[in-house]
Amino acid sequence: MSPKTPEARPPFLVVGLPDAGALPAQLATQLRCDRSDLALHRFPDGECLVRLDADVQGRCVVFAGSLDHPDGKTLPLLFAADAARELGAARVGLVAPYLAYMRQDHRFHAGEAVTSRSYARLLSGALEFLVTVDPHLHRWHSLGDIYPIPTRAVAAAPAIAQWLRREVAAPLLVGPDEESGQWVAEVARLCGAPWTVMAKQRHGDRDVAVKMTGGTSWPGRTPVLLDDIGSSGQTLVAALQVLREAGFSQPVCIVVHALFGREAQQAMLDAGAARVVSCDTVAHPTNAIAVAPLLAPALLEIARV
Repeated sequence: MSPKTPEARPPFLVVGLPDAGALPAQLATQLRCDRSDLALHRFPDGECLVRLDADVQGRCVVFAGSLDHPDGKTLPLLFAADAARELGAARVGLVAPYLAYMRQDHRFHAGEAVTSRSYARLLSGALEFLVTVDPHLHRWHSLGDIYPIPTRAVAAAPAIAQWLRREVAAPLLVGPDEESGQWVAEVARLCGAPWTVMAKQRHGDRDVAVKMTGGTSWPGRTPVLLDDIGSSGQTLVAALQVLREAGFSQPVCIVVHALFGREAQQAMLDAGAARVVSCDTVAHPTNAIAVAPLLAPALLEIARV
């Protein structure tokens, strides 16, 4: 009896979500597969209509695009995923370098929604797998705590370390709070640099205080502030002020997910940053570190599950 031939995997089709930037093309190039863009029409009353312009029959459809400003992006994604399934897609998944609704991981006040869990249920009902970059995990240990579908959380640390080796001669990596310690330590290990973290106390969305917890004598070192999410920018501004008062040279700021506007970016520069750069998980003028090369291997791995 001849050995059974392994079942062929369905071919990929990358479908770019609105405002996805270069990510869909980069993914399609690395996967050597076809690419299409999701057509989106918004009616005057606020409703939307989506259309898949490529044949999805028998394919592994991968929607690609970040979920910043998620309230306007999530419904079109859900409609498109449902349409792909109805039109015969073999599998339907998502590559979202930035995954929204991760901050609310606890019911802090009576009656509040735990939106990280609610959003996970919503996406998991429409998708079969999810790939993202450095999700904001605080009380959740992993995405698997709330997402019942297969997930991969890709670390941006290798891409950041590669950029640092090229751009900063003698970095000192600084995390703006205790939560960043493990992540900052990994980037420091990869680029062979010392590191430290600050202590942060948050009094509100835009009221943040930080202080140094380690030494302040690092001669010849350029401080590099690392943060996973830059939203209001207040944490980084406060950290920059502490570094300036401690006599450090002008720091470089690196953010994985740049959600802040131009005013926040200017506030960082005014507070003493020599440069503000970000990973391209969210389209932003500060983008300098590409993560797409890290996403394709994770996607190939999860597609086998």
